[in-house]
Amino acid sequence: MKSIAGLESVPSPALLFDADRIERNIQRMRDAVGGDCSLLRPHIKTHKCAEILRLQPDIQQIKCATIAEAELAASVGVPDVLVAYPLVGPNAARLAALATKFPETSFSTVIDSDAGIDGLESVATGTFSIFLDFDCGMHRTGVSSVEKSVDLVKRIIASEKLTFAGVHAYDGHIHDAALSDRRSQFDAAIAEIDRLLARLEENDIEVPLVVSGGSPTFEMHAERAMAATIPWQCSPGTTVLWDAGYGEHYAEFDFEAAAFLLCRVVSHPGDDMICVDLGTKAVSAENPIANRVRFPDIPCGATHGVEFVSQSEEHLVLRIENQADIPIGTEVVGIPYHVCPSVALHQHARIIRGGQITEEKWPIVARVREISV
Repeated sequence: MKSIAGLESVPSPALLFDADRIERNIQRMRDAVGGDCSLLRPHIKTHKCAEILRLQPDIQQIKCATIAEAELAASVGVPDVLVAYPLVGPNAARLAALATKFPETSFSTVIDSDAGIDGLESVATGTFSIFLDFDCGMHRTGVSSVEKSVDLVKRIIASEKLTFAGVHAYDGHIHDAALSDRRSQFDAAIAEIDRLLARLEENDIEVPLVVSGGSPTFEMHAERAMAATIPWQCSPGTTVLWDAGYGEHYAEFDFEAAAFLLCRVVSHPGDDMICVDLGTKAVSAENPIANRVRFPDIPCGATHGVEFVSQSEEHLVLRIENQADIPIGTEVVGIPYHVCPSVALHQHARIIRGGQITEEKWPIVARVREISV
C-alpha cells in the first residue's frame, strides 16, 4: 500500500478504489464462466457504483437488494435487473414506478409467500417477472418446503399480472474457510435446488432460469452454470472489490483487494499507541473490533500488525510496537475486512490508476435508500 502515490492530497478518512484491480477482478469473473457472460448476474450491493457497472458492458444482467440499486443499474442502461429481496409495503409500488420510468429495462423480483404475491399483484401496472425465492440452507428468506414452492409457482403462473421467471437460491450460509467443507455444503445446497427442479418438472412446469450462489462458492456455481441443462446464472458480489475477510479465508481465489481506506495518525495517546481517523462512520463495525480493517503496512505486532484498543465514531486507537516509526500525520492505508457495508459509508471513492491517486471521484450513488423513486 505504500506504493500508492499522491495520498498526501487526499483528505481522510477516504475510500479508495483501484480501477486497474477492479478491471482485473471483472476479467477473472468472466474467465470463471469460460468467457460466457450470459452465465453471470453479479450482485451490485458491494459497490453501488455506476462507473463499475460501465466497466462491464458485456454483462447484461445484474442482481441487487434495494430499489435504489435497481434504479442505479437502470440509469446506466443495464437491460435486466433482478431485485433479489422480498418487496413489501411501498417498496412493491416503487418497483412498479421503476418499470414505468425505465421501460427499456426488464425488472424482476422474488417472492417467498402468498402475501408477497398478493402485494405485487395489487400494485402491478403491467406484468411483473417473478422468481421463486428458494431457501437452500441459509434460513433468511425463501421457501424451504418443496411442496410450498411448487404451490407458489403455480399461483405465479395462474396470475394475470405475474410471469414466472425462474428460481432464485442464495447459499450465503456457506462461508467455511476449508474448500472441502464449502464443497460438501455446496453439494447439499445444490441437491435441495435439484429436488425442487425435479418436482417442478413432475408438475410440467418449465423453469426459465436459475440464479444461484454468492462469492465463497462462486467458482462452484460457475461450474454448475456451464454444465447445466437449463439456463443457469451465478451471482457473486464481493468478487469485484474483494476484501481482507475473503482474502484470508479463501486462498484458492486470485481476486485482488481493490477497495482501501485511507486514514491518518492524529494522536499518540500513549507510549505504545496511535490514534487514527478511521471510526465507525468510515469502516463497517458489524464485526468485533479486531476484524474491521487490516493494515498491511504496519509491521507485525499482536494482531495482524496492531492490537485494536478502542473505536468510536471518528477514532480508532491502536497499540503498536513501533510508535516512533509512525509519527502524527502519517498516512495509513487499510483494507476493509467486510467491504460491502464499508463502501456504503462513503459518498464517493477516490480512484487509483497505475499506483497513483487521480482526480477522479466515483460516487457511491446507491448508498442512499431513495434516488428518485
